[in-house]
Amino acid sequence: MKNEIKAIIFDVGGVLQLKNPSFEHPHVHSFVAKKLKIGLDQYFDSIDTTYAKSIEGKISEEKALEIMSRNLKTTPKRLKRIYLEAYKRYYSLNSKLLKFEFKIKKQGYKTAILSDQWWLSEKALFPRSFYGKFNATISSCNVGLRKPDPKIYKFVLKKLHVLPKEAVFIDNQKWNITPARKLGMRTILFKDNNQTIRELKKLLK
Repeated sequence: MKNEIKAIIFDVGGVLQLKNPSFEHPHVHSFVAKKLKIGLDQYFDSIDTTYAKSIEGKISEEKALEIMSRNLKTTPKRLKRIYLEAYKRYYSLNSKLLKFEFKIKKQGYKTAILSDQWWLSEKALFPRSFYGKFNATISSCNVGLRKPDPKIYKFVLKKLHVLPKEAVFIDNQKWNITPARKLGMRTILFKDNNQTIRELKKLLK
């Protein structure tokens, strides 16, 4: 294998799950705020600290929903339902890239997911089928680390039993690519499927 590459690591939101073009809102949060009939500033003020802690797994799903629903003046059950609806409607599975992932895995490469998620986005964006398609599935809320902390990249490398130079990391955000590259990983900034698959094929030749 060229450049000793043994593993390909994918982000989820914006890579394996893409925005559904029919979704009428710019992001999930604006959908939730509208459903709750409050302004975005008030919404973000209400979830800020709790949401951030939840992404790092520093607070449980139940506690996060309890605090956020109280601040947003709704019930945990209703808030959870709105979030899950938002994620389901906002994202669409990137079937083309998933098919390519399955193909390269059959060729002998290890594949993994490395993604920043909180409890509800993970429920919506990590279908059970993912767990059988990848050698490792790492979500920030489950491991207590998040990108761009170098520790989370080291964590997935350890899970895959590969060195940084043996891995390719694919993400749609430059600030998540930078620490991976500094560790010695090959990186691809996802822009679209054709560009990403083309770059990945070059690395794997």
